[in-house]
Amino acid sequence: MERVVRRPNLQNALKRVRSNKGSPGIDGMTVGELSAHLKGHWEEIREQLLAGTYRPQMVKGQRIPKSGGGMRELGIPTVLDRFIQQALLQVLQSELDGSFSRHSYGFRPGKSAHQAVCAAQRYVQEGRRWVVDVDLEKFFDRVNHDVLMGKLAKRIGDRRVLTMIRRYLETGVMAQGGVVIERYEGTPQGGPLSPLLANVLLDEVDKELEKRGHHFVRYADDCNVYVQSRRAGERVLGLLRKLFTGLRLRVNESKSAVDLAQRRKILGYSFWVATGKVVKRRVSKKALQAMKVRVREITQRNRGRSIREVVAELRHYLVGWNEYYQLADTPRIFSDLDEWIRHRLRAMHLKQWKRGTTIYRELRSRGMSHTAALQVAANSRRWWHNSAMLVNVALPNTYFDQLRLPRLAGYTITF
Repeated sequence: MERVVRRPNLQNALKRVRSNKGSPGIDGMTVGELSAHLKGHWEEIREQLLAGTYRPQMVKGQRIPKSGGGMRELGIPTVLDRFIQQALLQVLQSELDGSFSRHSYGFRPGKSAHQAVCAAQRYVQEGRRWVVDVDLEKFFDRVNHDVLMGKLAKRIGDRRVLTMIRRYLETGVMAQGGVVIERYEGTPQGGPLSPLLANVLLDEVDKELEKRGHHFVRYADDCNVYVQSRRAGERVLGLLRKLFTGLRLRVNESKSAVDLAQRRKILGYSFWVATGKVVKRRVSKKALQAMKVRVREITQRNRGRSIREVVAELRHYLVGWNEYYQLADTPRIFSDLDEWIRHRLRAMHLKQWKRGTTIYRELRSRGMSHTAALQVAANSRRWWHNSAMLVNVALPNTYFDQLRLPRLAGYTITF
C-alpha cells in the first residue's frame, strides 16, 4: 500500500483516469473535478488507505446492449474510486503480470488482441484445424469472491490491499431509481481492477493447459484451444468444464463448441484457407454485420444533419474500426465496404436536395450531363436507386476524399 500511495504512482494513475474519461459515478463528480477534490482531501484519503479503513462508495449500475443481443451489466465506480483502483492496478500489475501464462493476451502490458489472433492463426496453419471454443456464462457477473480472494491471498501479502479489493468486490450497486442491490458474486465491469482480477482467477486454467502441452490463446474470459482432431477437442472441452467448475464458473453450452477453426471467430476475426493451403485472416461475419448496423445508424437519411457532420462521425468510427481490423487479408471486402458507404452518402445527398428541380440544378453544377441529371431528377424519391446510377460523376470518390472520409481499402486518412 505504501507503493500505491507514492506520488509518481498517483500521478500516473491520475493521468490515466483523465485520458480514459468516462461518466461520473453516484456522487456526480466528473473527471475534470477530481484534481481539485484530491487537493482538498488527499491527506485524509491517504491515511485511510494506509490504515486499511478506506471504504469505497457504491457503484452506479448501468445497462448497455450487447452486440449479440441482450444487455450487459456495468458498474461505474466514482471517479475517486477509479483513481484509487488505477493506482492499485499499476502496483499489482507490475507484481503479478510476470507470473501469468504467455498464452494470456487480455489487458496485459505488451500483449494485445492482434497478438492473440496471430497466435491462433499460427496454430491453425501448423495443422491444428480444430478449435475448442469455450464461452463462459456471464463471467464477470459470476466470479466467486471467496475463490478469487483465495487466489489473491497466495500472491499478495499486504492485508490492507486484500481488504481493499474485497470491499471493491462487495460494494453494492445503485440501480436506476435509487434501488441499492447488494452483491455477493461478480466483479463489476467498469472498474480498472476487473481485468487483472480475471487474469488472476483464470491463470490456474492457463497453467493446467500449459502443463498438458496444449496450444491455446486466452483473452480475458475468451479461451480457444487448437487441436488436431475432433476427438482431442472433446477431451479438452471435458477438461475445461471440470477446471471451470472448480472455479465455480459456468460454461455456456449453447455458445461453446468443438468445431473446425475456420467456422468459429476469435476476437472479431475468423480464418479462411487461400491457395496453397495458406491460412489467412478476415473480419468475422458477426463483426461485419455489427459494423454495417453502426454505419446505417450514422448515415440515416432522416436525421437532419449536413453531409460534413455525417462524414465527421463516420471518420471517428471508421478510423478506429479500420485500425483494429487492419490484420484482415481481404482487400476486396474492404473495397466493397468503401463503395457501399459512399453509396449511402450519395443517397443522403439526394434526400437532402429533395425536389427534382433542386436535384437537377445541383447535379448539373457538379458536371453531370443534362440528360443524366434529368433522368435522376425525374425519379427524385428513389434515393438509393438513383445514387447507384450516374451520381458518382457529380459526387466522385475524390469528393469524399476531400471531406476526409477514410477508405478502408488501401489507406486511411492521417491527421
